Amino acid sequence: MAGQAERLTAGPGLLDLLTLERVEVNLFLTTVVHEDPRGLYGGQVAAQALRAAAATVPAGRAPHSLHGYFLSPGDAGHPVLLTVYQDRDGRSYSNRRAIAVQRGKVIFNMTASFHAAEPGPDFQARAAPAVPPPDDLPGLHTRLSLRGIDIRVPEQPRPGQAWPSRVWVRATDRLADDTLHACALTYISDMFTGLAAVPGVPPAGPPTSIDHAVWFYRPVELDDWVLMDLQPESIAGGRGTYTGRIFGRDGRLAAGIAQESVWRAAQDAATGKDGRDG
Repeated sequence: MAGQAERLTAGPGLLDLLTLERVEVNLFLTTVVHEDPRGLYGGQVAAQALRAAAATVPAGRAPHSLHGYFLSPGDAGHPVLLTVYQDRDGRSYSNRRAIAVQRGKVIFNMTASFHAAEPGPDFQARAAPAVPPPDDLPGLHTRLSLRGIDIRVPEQPRPGQAWPSRVWVRATDRLADDTLHACALTYISDMFTGLAAVPGVPPAGPPTSIDHAVWFYRPVELDDWVLMDLQPESIAGGRGTYTGRIFGRDGRLAAGIAQESVWRAAQDAATGKDGRDG
């Protein structure tokens, strides 16, 4: 039925989550929901917002950056309504805003920019870290919020990290076009935290993303392995910031990430307050 999300009892895959119903020219609705006691995973709503925005740009323009703010907790068992604002179409760039709403409340907003491919110099400052190939590593199966994702964990930058900051990742679904690959990259980009590698800092409560940015440097296929490498930048004032890079299996730098999260001592987080609302 149009306008009614489907609930998959066996659990949706990544392609299911990225499937949107176009209600109007600039209005989209997610079509699949699922139960998750953790709530709506931030990378999911960011990927869905990018998919909606991409559906409104001229053909041949791929996302080169997005900047989003996570405003309120979402519910994985409820559809998300996405409104896209077509701010500008230039000769080679397009700019879009997307607002994600559940039950009348804005949970996420995003600005994304799209660019028609053009020739030019090709340089990357850093090489991918030297780690074993993913086929030689064990899988990680600890986070139920992630759908249709395979994860392999190499040796970490700091021994004894509570959560990995360097991982091989791939989508288990076959992705048919560049837009889906970019959306899948967005989906995985909120998956871990570089703050796990900070020495001498007590662990925080459940991480809550505040804002998130992705720069898409080069096309990469997310149904093949990519290496995500995250680094801490700062912890101060109840917030923690990390940056990161995503490399293709061939070592080419595919994307950059930056995220700021709530970073409070675990006992402070036990009050149950949502970090984004104070």
